[in-house]
Amino acid sequence: MLLNEFFRSLRNFNNLIKKKFIDIYRNSNFYDKKISKTFNTVFQYKPSPYLLSSIIKYQNKKYKIDELGFNTIWLNKSETREFIKLNNFFWFFSLDLKSSKKSVQKVISDWIDKNDKYEKVIWEFDITAKRIISWLSNHQLSYNEGTRDYKLMFDHMVQKQANHLINEIKNSNNLENKIIGCSAIILTGLSYKKDKVYLEFGLSSLKKIIKYSIDNQGYLKSRNIQQQIFYLKYFILIREWFKESQIETPEYLNEAIYFLGQAYAYFWQNTRVDLLFNGNNNSNNPDFDNYLKRLGYKFKNDKKDYCGYTILQNKKICLAMDTGSSPDFKHSKNYQSGALSFELISNGKKLISNCGYYKRINQKLNQISKSSAAHSTLVIDDSSSCKFSRNEDAWLLKRGLKITEKKFIFEKNYWKITAAHDGYLKKYNSICKREIEFYPERMLFIGIDKIFRKKINNKYKFQIRFHLDPNIRLMKTQDNKSILIELDQEGWKFTCDNYEINIDNGLYFGKKNSYIENQNIFISGISNNNEESIKWEIKKI
Repeated sequence: MLLNEFFRSLRNFNNLIKKKFIDIYRNSNFYDKKISKTFNTVFQYKPSPYLLSSIIKYQNKKYKIDELGFNTIWLNKSETREFIKLNNFFWFFSLDLKSSKKSVQKVISDWIDKNDKYEKVIWEFDITAKRIISWLSNHQLSYNEGTRDYKLMFDHMVQKQANHLINEIKNSNNLENKIIGCSAIILTGLSYKKDKVYLEFGLSSLKKIIKYSIDNQGYLKSRNIQQQIFYLKYFILIREWFKESQIETPEYLNEAIYFLGQAYAYFWQNTRVDLLFNGNNNSNNPDFDNYLKRLGYKFKNDKKDYCGYTILQNKKICLAMDTGSSPDFKHSKNYQSGALSFELISNGKKLISNCGYYKRINQKLNQISKSSAAHSTLVIDDSSSCKFSRNEDAWLLKRGLKITEKKFIFEKNYWKITAAHDGYLKKYNSICKREIEFYPERMLFIGIDKIFRKKINNKYKFQIRFHLDPNIRLMKTQDNKSILIELDQEGWKFTCDNYEINIDNGLYFGKKNSYIENQNIFISGISNNNEESIKWEIKKI
């Protein structure tokens, strides 16, 4: 243990020294000269700003630039969230097109005057990429009718920032930021017709990301639902830029969109509910649906088992279960150890949920929300089925799990999902297995959680938690054998005859980067048997 801590500290020290040298290099005149080598080319392809409506949160009220005070804004440098937002220039999309072009271009020229050279906070990789995309997409205000000198300065600065992205993309560990960076580089290539310098580099980098992130079946290796939707949004945006600029879209990009679209149909369009598995949160997917419809995209997926998840549903009920093995550590940044966890949806409302995910890495809640206890699944001795270790700015898998058995039955009057995992095999010599049956005519779910122990060394404690949406109300019956669940106008009863059941308080992370209190039902017990079988039921009343 001490040796591991020593080597971790040594790695962190080496990384710190490396970052210091990189910062010194970026702030040098040598680096500034390197990225300042640009081309005297004309801004030709001018992208339509509406193409970004899938990734921009538009405000209903549009502002005129003269209503906003920008005289001294670039002098007050800080690392606040608001200042960072100002520097990515996505607020340009909230400007009224009747705004003064001169005022908008004055804001840009003032920014260039104050920030022409690299400065860490303002030239962060994703901020720079978004700034390029915003400047080019809002050309009606940012470029049109500008003076000759202004346009030369604008063109030079866009390319200089793109050169910085090209230089830095290999140093970014965040895949989402890399995709934003690729998008900005590609858009620069399309806009200035510099195929080899920007377009080919951007597409080559994008192809590497696709190969690294997506397996041969078209599945995202991280198994992260939110990341799949993020990829789909940016890949479609890039494709639309190609179509609008009348340049043929690379086939590998079309193929990636096809598979990501299938995943989107499976997880969202079929269910119309945000499934809180593996880093997912509540979304604005209905807005994205409208975007896809406007652009003519239609995705379809009729499979019941896909990407390591099993989803069975009819018009009233949806049963979804995580039946996939954990990803390898390289793709586990947002993975949660929720194997065999499940969610039940009745008439579009969550009956049984998972807790969701708290994404901010530097918070203790991030580590807590990765644990098995944040899911509706079985836990042994308060220990997660996977083990995580801190790696710089992320908790990555140190020990994962494999799904050892999986099958499902889907008939009109009978559903069943069966799956097992080996997450507790090494530490507890145990295999965990879950079976969930559903009888649609009786509106009855019967679950059986089994623990198979290969060798008995001592007693162990187990808990099975069933997390609930914060709006659900619970009440325990007087005989302590049942718990009543109030879901809007529906009533359900949870029972488990042979084990103790209780109600506990918890935290719900469904809304991104925030949390509220919720409740969960939990079954608990102590066993020293070779096989433990815990049966529970959920029935509509």
